[in-house]
Amino acid sequence: MSSPPPSSRRNVYTAAAANGIGFAGFTLVMPFLPLYIRELGVTDIADIAFWTGLTLGATPAVTAVSAPLWGRVGDKYGSKVLVLRSLMAFVLTKGAMAFVTAPWQLFALRALLGVFAGYGALTVSMAAESVPREKMAEAIGTVQVAQRLGPAVGPVVGGLLAPFVGLRWTFLIAAAFYLAAAALVAVMYREPRTRQARSAGRRLGEVIGELVRTPGFVMVFTVILCLQLVDRSFGPILPLYVELLGLFPSQVPLVSGVLFSIAALFAAIGHHYAGALLLQWSPRVLVTASSVLTAAGLLLLVLVPSVWAFAVALALAGAAIGVGMTAAYTSGGALLPPDAHATGFGLLTTASLIGLAVSPIVAGFISGPELRVVFEADIALLVLLAALAWMRMAPGDVTRRPPVASDASAS
Repeated sequence: MSSPPPSSRRNVYTAAAANGIGFAGFTLVMPFLPLYIRELGVTDIADIAFWTGLTLGATPAVTAVSAPLWGRVGDKYGSKVLVLRSLMAFVLTKGAMAFVTAPWQLFALRALLGVFAGYGALTVSMAAESVPREKMAEAIGTVQVAQRLGPAVGPVVGGLLAPFVGLRWTFLIAAAFYLAAAALVAVMYREPRTRQARSAGRRLGEVIGELVRTPGFVMVFTVILCLQLVDRSFGPILPLYVELLGLFPSQVPLVSGVLFSIAALFAAIGHHYAGALLLQWSPRVLVTASSVLTAAGLLLLVLVPSVWAFAVALALAGAAIGVGMTAAYTSGGALLPPDAHATGFGLLTTASLIGLAVSPIVAGFISGPELRVVFEADIALLVLLAALAWMRMAPGDVTRRPPVASDASAS
């Protein structure tokens, strides 16, 4: 098996670095958004929570709709120009957030940003289309590792900077992160292929219809949605659940932060090793096993409610979800026609964004006084997903299957 040329590896590392820097810039300020909203004059706790939730949800809600559209444009004109457009939109909106005077202005800027966001899906597409099919899992995993590690760095940097420069200046520093990511893509990334001639005459609806009819694509969409629903269900209740385990109130923030870090670290490990695992087992096997192992970890948490059980559960769930996500994206990428690559990844990102937006709401709604019901619901969903993946996903190893004739003729 031949190694990809240096230019392909450079493209993958550039896409990963841009993704990681961008997500670090995002988390540089977003965890402290409630404090910033309070600085804007909102004093009631309920109002702060309302504006925080509304502002955080604005971008993914709009991006879930716009991602396939921008993906289609990327298929026609190249992903590089769209990633640069998206990153520069972040530069301008993050910079503008440093000068707002009311919370509705933050919400408006975040909603506007959703129209131009979506660089995450495009960087995955950029990496995947830069390498041979047998290297696709490794390329996607590399970008997803960076996507996990970025949020681990951002809050630490933001927490160190905010006391010295103030929250407003922290938004400007976040804008500088996005500017650095844009400069990196502009200088280092090279488009790996020319656009397909038949792309120009095809509408977005036609392409989406073709993708939906592609055997296996809807199943991959479902896998990504379900895994994201589970992955994002922990956040809203984790500190509250830790508090119920009998810790001193002063210990809850530290223990919660450590548990969040464990989940992120092991998810990054899962993404990293998914490529090697896909050389041995098919995406169907890995998605099924990932669902079962995540369910097993959460079952341990339900049966043995303790801090150490929580740590083991999050480590197992994080690693398993990381493997399952990369396997699903790789399986989906192998199904995409060459002239709908970015559009397809845009649709898969829509699945992820729906999970991102819906999961915290559902978790908060169903938890009530019994927080563990969230984990029980996750277990039920994962068991159902394992059964569906085993029955409906293709049994073969699509990452090593040679390109079909239509792919070869179109390239």
